Amino acid sequence: SAFENGSKNPRASCSETLNRRDGAAVMPLRNNPPKPQNAITIAVSSRALFNMDREQDIYEQQGMEDYLKYQIQHEIEPFAPGPAFPFIKAVEAVNTRLRELYPDSEELFDVVLMTSNHAHVGLRLINSINHYQLFIERFCMTGGNSLIGYLKAYHANLYLSADSMKVREAIEEGIAAATVFSPGKITEVPETQLRVAFDGDAVLFSDESERIYKAHGLDKFFEHEKAHENKPLDHGPLKGFLEALGKLQQKFYAKGQRLDCPIRTYLVTARSAASSGTRALKTLRSWGLETDEALFLAGAPKGPMLEKIRPHIFFDDQMFHVEGAAELGTVAAHVPYGIAQTLGNRLEQSSFDSFRLLGH
Repeated sequence: SAFENGSKNPRASCSETLNRRDGAAVMPLRNNPPKPQNAITIAVSSRALFNMDREQDIYEQQGMEDYLKYQIQHEIEPFAPGPAFPFIKAVEAVNTRLRELYPDSEELFDVVLMTSNHAHVGLRLINSINHYQLFIERFCMTGGNSLIGYLKAYHANLYLSADSMKVREAIEEGIAAATVFSPGKITEVPETQLRVAFDGDAVLFSDESERIYKAHGLDKFFEHEKAHENKPLDHGPLKGFLEALGKLQQKFYAKGQRLDCPIRTYLVTARSAASSGTRALKTLRSWGLETDEALFLAGAPKGPMLEKIRPHIFFDDQMFHVEGAAELGTVAAHVPYGIAQTLGNRLEQSSFDSFRLLGH
């Protein structure tokens, strides 16, 4: 342990332990991470967690060797926080509360750093994590190989990246995933309450209703939803993540902390409450799930509402809403799933080109 090495700081830098004279890599003394089979596992890419724009420019303009050389030369300099950083910090705040209420429970968030970076970048990432006192013990650096097999091995409940191709690959393999974008301005978000906002169709729900709308228009969509309001929608790619959040919320409710729960969830949908909201709410109820708040915007822009909510992250399947949210200060994440991707690939690619993606 760090104490055995004579350190007075139990959170001593991992890089210090890696540089011991005997060559042994001993991690600092920390709370034991939960076992993967009991954890809510969030896999986050290095450049979603940290801002690595300069390094990416070097890689794209000068190549891999100069990129690795630069990383090694600057490995004692911590990266600046990236768009997923506040989300991960809030996740850790939830874990702190859970450990207070359930000291022996392994039903916690477990954050895994997943990156296709070369292992040479590892020391700088470790130093950055220790600099910000993040509790991230699991690293996976694949050196350019696919992450999919590792995501499955970790049983990832959510994968956040900024490489749209890797996110698409994960979605196609049935892994909940989203491409994270940097907001247009810095918005202060709560440090002790994790706030997660979801779109409905093609995010929590399947794209069944969206297909009706795209093929036949709004009137047929309303008719379809009215006729099927008692038939639950099939699940979308992030239903399992909402379920995981709900499972942790129940642990707080069991201790009488419903009103003081450090997790809050939101449904933010373009559906109209009167015309098509019933089916959405009945679907969640049929799953035994709920969101703390539900906003039916009837086609109005989502950005202004999200600006008021101040979530740590907002998931949507349409780039139009992702852009609108990001411009007003929300960390928005694109879920490439459903009919909107098939019909809008050209527009979506243009949107991706106009944003600076924050990681792989």
